[in-house]
Amino acid sequence: MRVKLLTTILAACFAIALLPGNLPGKWQGSLLLPDGQNVQVTYTINVDGNKVTGLAETFGHSLKIDEGKINGNDFTFSITNNNNIIIPHTGKYYPDGDSVSMNMDYGGTKFHTTLKRVK
Repeated sequence: MRVKLLTTILAACFAIALLPGNLPGKWQGSLLLPDGQNVQVTYTINVDGNKVTGLAETFGHSLKIDEGKINGNDFTFSITNNNNIIIPHTGKYYPDGDSVSMNMDYGGTKFHTTLKRVK
């Protein structure tokens, strides 16, 4: 009986650890471009199991999030801009707070931003 109860509790804790937590929602931040321009970016992120979908918005355009995956607090996805350039994103969300740390690679140029949840 004790072994069965302990196994059930451990399985429940493991399942909770794999939940997407606070990642789904709307996030905003800014990117500093090489020309010194600060650009606002908004991401609307959806999570279904370990699949990440949604939209990335900047310069008044919306781009679909592709190939998104989540593993624990880490996630990856890519967006394809209007010039058919694929921009990979890697990130980490913090379930106890309202921030997401994200890195992007635009044709070899690396960008980092911290996004805040839109209330």
